Amino acid sequence: MNSNKLEKARQIELEKEALIGEKDKPMFHLCPRAGWMNDPNGFSYYNGEYHLFYQYNPYNSYWDTMHWGHAVSRTLMRWSYRPAALAPDHPYDEGGCYSGSAVEMPDGRQLIMYTGLRAPKDAGEELEAASLQDKFMQCQNLAFGDGTDYVKYDKNPVIDCNDLPEGFSRIDFRDPKIIRQKDGSYLCLIAGRAADEDGQIYLFKSRDCISWKYWKVLIKNEGRFGIMWECPDFFELDGKQILLASPMEMAPKGLEYHNGAGSLCLAGEYDEETGTFTPQYDQAIDYGIDFYAAQTILTPDGRRVMIAWMQNWDTCLMRDKRAPWAGQMTLPRELSFRDGRLYQQPIREMEIYYTNSVSYRKVPVFDEISLYAVEGRTIDLDLTVRPVPGEPVYRKFSVWFAMDPVTRIHTAVRFTPVDGTVKIDRKYAGSRKALVHQRRCLVPESMDGNIRMRIILDRYSCEVFINDGRYVMSAVIFTDLSAEKICFRTEGKAIIDVTKKEISL
Repeated sequence: MNSNKLEKARQIELEKEALIGEKDKPMFHLCPRAGWMNDPNGFSYYNGEYHLFYQYNPYNSYWDTMHWGHAVSRTLMRWSYRPAALAPDHPYDEGGCYSGSAVEMPDGRQLIMYTGLRAPKDAGEELEAASLQDKFMQCQNLAFGDGTDYVKYDKNPVIDCNDLPEGFSRIDFRDPKIIRQKDGSYLCLIAGRAADEDGQIYLFKSRDCISWKYWKVLIKNEGRFGIMWECPDFFELDGKQILLASPMEMAPKGLEYHNGAGSLCLAGEYDEETGTFTPQYDQAIDYGIDFYAAQTILTPDGRRVMIAWMQNWDTCLMRDKRAPWAGQMTLPRELSFRDGRLYQQPIREMEIYYTNSVSYRKVPVFDEISLYAVEGRTIDLDLTVRPVPGEPVYRKFSVWFAMDPVTRIHTAVRFTPVDGTVKIDRKYAGSRKALVHQRRCLVPESMDGNIRMRIILDRYSCEVFINDGRYVMSAVIFTDLSAEKICFRTEGKAIIDVTKKEISL
């Protein structure tokens, strides 16, 4: 029997969904059924389908007390909605049902672990919470389901903030990521912080995924990357152990990290016996404007695939609160690790939906050109740029898209060979708000003027994969869909190869 709060959420999402037109949403990027979406949760494969849950407010298109929304897909491109999975309806999650993960149990049920916000239990907890706006403690809870309906465990919470050693925060303790071990036991990574606000990731152990015991701190931030780390993920990839996290309040480090809420990839070695992780490489996951809270899955055919919230806490006000929905996920991306870097490529299932392909080769660009049939807002645009033989390397190359040829509204990606930077720029995309509209990425191997960019457009977003996914830059845009022209511009002379494929679901 579902609670009244969950039934109410399910009813309101049906009513509000009916008011949203098909073209008012992205075509193949998952957005909420109605209302607000942020972090992806419970990314998993269960009963022959990919399941993606998400932080959800079905009542309004802004953040509020969190539920879990739910969608499924067989291709990671075409999504269908399931009813809302969780609502805050118990004392241990009265402040909201927050981020977590999902696994299939040996008995065939799907298990969800999520963070709940509960009221303080005693005077000591009250004292710690008194200075915080939410005045809630964080704990980890379970729910079991069949892919549509989920029943909360009657002994929740299974991990309470008081299970932590002394000196660790009881306030910031969230985002459990369950990992099944080779021997059938389970690990759980949970994000937290020490008393000095420095982020750290905890490890908990379990034999049955129900009874959990604190093991150790996997890694401490030690002041390197922001403060609190959110939404950890941990997996092996091409011979390296990868830790993904989303640090809060990052300081810039050249062009590698930007101010504010960011993304972090650490790659290194891991000793399973001792739970010791030794990072060797660090990098941003995404260098664009909108990317946070990445989660991954190992697909049945062995690919590591990542998805994230294509938004950012520092820029999410771009969406009008009166809009019927807010927030969307990135395109699922296939991951690999080589040359000391995390590479990302668009999910290969996208090729199923290609149509109306057009290609041009060895096109000279001296000022500004457009190419016949190279346009649209649901496309895969593959672009290779190189200098003209015997000529000086061009000073700047730009591609403008989501462009109105009369008003010149557009979003741009610009490459400057002299300093090896790629910039994504949406300040002319029609926004009237003073938000973050530009980010830059350093691409030093292309300072000779040779660069490849693959630009995926889906109505209200762009994702730019640079040099076969060595770098990625993501941004949301809300330019009217009538702006669908594309042009190429240079300062100097360049040669381009272009292939455009429309995407149709």
